[in-house]
Amino acid sequence: NICRSPTAEGVARAIRARRGLVELVDIDSAGTHGYHVGASPDSRSTATAKRHGVDLAGLRSRQVEAADLDRFDLVLAMDNANLEDLLALKVRHGGSAEIHRLLDYAGGGEVPDPYFGAGDGFERVFDAVQRGCEALFDDIEARLRPAD
Repeated sequence: NICRSPTAEGVARAIRARRGLVELVDIDSAGTHGYHVGASPDSRSTATAKRHGVDLAGLRSRQVEAADLDRFDLVLAMDNANLEDLLALKVRHGGSAEIHRLLDYAGGGEVPDPYFGAGDGFERVFDAVQRGCEALFDDIEARLRPAD
């Protein structure tokens, strides 16, 4: 929860503000494992986001909890492994949240983990997250529109 998730949270917060949905949509990020609980986002994620005008300052890693599956209507995974972990948590503890991969809203696929990679991995993550979050907010706005 120091690379992809905080990037997605920062991007989603920026899109939420731009679309005027701050009062209607609550956003948080968490990891399925507690390796970095309390840590700030990876400096490479922070630098990439900053180049795109997205601020990750103040975000801290936390581990997803069973209560999140009732606290949120929607819980998103970055990849298939995290999706499986979240679905298993729901089987064990219940909860009303829908669980999907972020990129399911943008044609499918996984957001790659850039942590051990080199080169433009963090830029590719940002691009994928941006694409997924824009499509997600298109879906949210469609759900919020009254039926004709």
